[in-house]
Amino acid sequence: MNTNLFMLDTNTVSYVLKGLHLNVRRRLNETPMENICISVITEAELLLGVAKNPKAIHLPLAVKEFLLRVDILAWDSEAAASYASLRSNCEKEGLSLGNMDMLIAAHSVSTSATLVTNDKAFFNVGHYLKLEDWTRV
Repeated sequence: MNTNLFMLDTNTVSYVLKGLHLNVRRRLNETPMENICISVITEAELLLGVAKNPKAIHLPLAVKEFLLRVDILAWDSEAAASYASLRSNCEKEGLSLGNMDMLIAAHSVSTSATLVTNDKAFFNVGHYLKLEDWTRV
């Protein structure tokens, strides 16, 4: 497994697609593409964004082009085991994440990837994850 793997969360991908944050774009350009991935859960969220915004003319193509270029990791039994452990531990501590965020977090744990996000909810459970916020780098 690639030890320098960066799993981009949906909000980070949104910055990439919209070109909104120069630091995110810079870090992405500095990182070899073989070290970049997304969870299939993020793919689902991106496709949902396209489906919910039929008037967004450029969004479908931008998402399609991005998905062709990034490694999309499938959800597997290791991710499921990480989900069970992460969710159980978070519940014991009174911590929570949204359902999709919990799945993405568990997927990053199962692959030993650093989750790249600026979603503060992930930082509430950051002691279970490797996290980076490329908007602040």
